[in-house]
Amino acid sequence: MSPVRLHINVDHVATVRQARREAFPDPVSWALACEAAGADGITCHLRFDRRHIQDEDVRRLREAVTTPLNLELALTPEMVGIALESGAELFCLVPESREELTTEGGLNVRAELERVREVSAALSARGGVVSAFVDPDEGALEASAEAGCAFVELHTGTYANASPEETERELERLHTACERAHALGLGVNAGHGLTLENVAAVARLPHVQELNIGYAIVARALTVGVDAAVREMKAAIEEAKA
Repeated sequence: MSPVRLHINVDHVATVRQARREAFPDPVSWALACEAAGADGITCHLRFDRRHIQDEDVRRLREAVTTPLNLELALTPEMVGIALESGAELFCLVPESREELTTEGGLNVRAELERVREVSAALSARGGVVSAFVDPDEGALEASAEAGCAFVELHTGTYANASPEETERELERLHTACERAHALGLGVNAGHGLTLENVAAVARLPHVQELNIGYAIVARALTVGVDAAVREMKAAIEEAKA
């Protein structure tokens, strides 16, 4: 059984920094500490409003980290242009609304099919591996495959926020989506809202290769430190998979 990789999103380290417009805490230093603790990759999301990650952070992350860098981006010409010059190995196409606190759902790939196909082709031509952040919906999976994405990242936020009565239903949706994505030739990643308490069931889903987790690890690190927070999450994933 293949291990599930843990990619850590460092956006909310930058959120704390930007609250005071200070030079600290530094998401790049934090990313290096995550790698030292066993992270398999680093993720960041450069948003329209630069509310956390800044353009310079992307450049510095690419220069500093030794694991794969995953850049989340909206489909705008500005963000695609930055992504093409970023040197990142991995790219995740995400929806983005200026009003949202955090990403609230999956990308409507069917509605954006031609643009997703165009962006995916451009990033792939630079050697990047492209995923689409989607809800566990068959239509979204089929559109992602049609658009030329190599992976999907399944949005686990609905599962994470489900009531106890709804949790099994949401896990079944994710399970079905994993199987369908695999059948379509797509790699499967997952993320959003995952914590130490709910990650095990997602780590056990079929065909999942990578989990992207940020906020829960950053928040936990306030209590136990970054090294322990990363190692705890890695252990929880490995134990679930075993």
